[in-house]
Amino acid sequence: MTNKNTILLGILSVFLLASCSEKEFSSSRNQSSTTGWDYNNRKQGGFEVRDAFEQTPGPGLVFIEGGKLTMGRVEEDVMSDWNNISKTVNVTSFYIDATEVRNLDYLEYLDWIKRHYIYENDIYRTSQVSIEDGIAIYEKALPDTLVWRDKLGENEMFVNNYLRHPAYREYPVVGISWEQANDYCLWRTDRVNERILINAGILLEEGHADRDPDYIFTTEAYLYGGEDYHTAIINDQLKLRVKNKKDVKANDEGRYANMSDGLLLPNYRLPTEAEWELAALGYMGDNLENRKIYPWKGSGVRNSSRQNQGQLLANFKNGRGGNKGTAGKNSDDNYSLTSPVRSYWPNDYGLFDMAGNVSEWVADVYRPITELTTTTDNNPYRGNVFVTKKRDSEASPGENPYIIDKQGRVVDTLVDPSNNIYRRNYKRSNNINYLDGDIESQVGGTIDDIEENGTVDNENIVIDKRNKSDGRNESDTLLNNSNEMYNFGETTLVSDRSRVYKGGSWNDRAYWLSPGARRMLDQARSSNTIGFRCAMDRTGADKSDLKANQNRGTDYSKERGN
Repeated sequence: MTNKNTILLGILSVFLLASCSEKEFSSSRNQSSTTGWDYNNRKQGGFEVRDAFEQTPGPGLVFIEGGKLTMGRVEEDVMSDWNNISKTVNVTSFYIDATEVRNLDYLEYLDWIKRHYIYENDIYRTSQVSIEDGIAIYEKALPDTLVWRDKLGENEMFVNNYLRHPAYREYPVVGISWEQANDYCLWRTDRVNERILINAGILLEEGHADRDPDYIFTTEAYLYGGEDYHTAIINDQLKLRVKNKKDVKANDEGRYANMSDGLLLPNYRLPTEAEWELAALGYMGDNLENRKIYPWKGSGVRNSSRQNQGQLLANFKNGRGGNKGTAGKNSDDNYSLTSPVRSYWPNDYGLFDMAGNVSEWVADVYRPITELTTTTDNNPYRGNVFVTKKRDSEASPGENPYIIDKQGRVVDTLVDPSNNIYRRNYKRSNNINYLDGDIESQVGGTIDDIEENGTVDNENIVIDKRNKSDGRNESDTLLNNSNEMYNFGETTLVSDRSRVYKGGSWNDRAYWLSPGARRMLDQARSSNTIGFRCAMDRTGADKSDLKANQNRGTDYSKERGN
């Protein structure tokens, strides 16, 4: 009975889509202005065009309108880092999580892994991944709860309870490395797009009798997978049918949904440093030229409204032993360490904890920013390693040409420099050290002066000038060496694995609450003061008229956390 109901629901959704398409393509824009051929008419080529479209936010996301941003240091450089001079850039519009990822969110991720890869008798389990491999995937995703330990402190309660106890489910997850945060973003993308397709009546529910559990849904596999993959998770009667107004048949085979339909969302990912800083500053409340010090109005760290005067605006360490303040009625806040993610006032974009609570990973590789000449002024980002989909050389004509691994991921391979000889915008795959760490950016000396051979440690951390091993993700030629300036372990702690994290934490002084402040940590390391939030690309126009995308500022006279 359930199977019949599902099929009927799918057929109904197909007719609804067909009906919508009739109305959608009835305008005068249903004909090409350059060729005169009709759109959405199979008698005239069948080229399908969707009418005007605007992206809606994915679950948990807030729209951030892009524009001009002066990013970098605002306060005095009291740490003498000299790593973040002010620079003006442009950031295109994007979406970002309203809060940091919670323990509850991450536990959902861990539970999904167990059900699909480990639990032998679970209806969701795939046989494509062995239980041993599933355990390895699970252990790789586990947060490091031992980050709470202190040689001179008693924190075992947090080691044992912070991640899983229901009292902490609304608190930000910590002990997460940059690499783990990226894996979570990929998983979240797939689950969101899977639910979108299920709700549209295109994809069968997990656990459905006609859906093969051996085929894990991923957005990439859905877009690039072959017929075998699609038929394992989609009933033929539930295919998306974009009907032509002049040629509609009840037995039309239809096709699978693709990116041109506007159903699937772009990937969740970590925000770039520039995106994070723009989102944190929330320039709706202040003049752009004034340059905010903190995510809120004014230059202080306490609320200046009459109703809440004197209350702290963020969860941070207000002096030695000042994590919470004096116990009792007049306590600065209720939290000695982290706090629930909506405990303080949001900034003018509606984003919580962009200063305080926990610091946050961003996507960028860390380099000291000491000059403007090495920075692109539009969507700046350091860390590009360009890849392409790996093709299966043994695939027969008509078969899926791409290689898909056991977890449903399309395998990537580095771009081949020999295919980019005539490109002007890039040649190599790995551009992490472009103009800051490569031979072109060295000060003094010539290529002929560099004669040392190099090695890497077991984690591919570069420890000397010349690295000719596979860990470089490049060929072994001198011109592809990208570590001339950063001699890790001898003269610097900066390497290709150093990632930026932003924002102050519960254990930081007010200096680090400024969005312009920046620090770095190895991408495989974690801390009890670092969490993360996800972002997503915005397609189409930078400005949005959707009601869901309008930000109206913050009322600091209300109780915090509301």
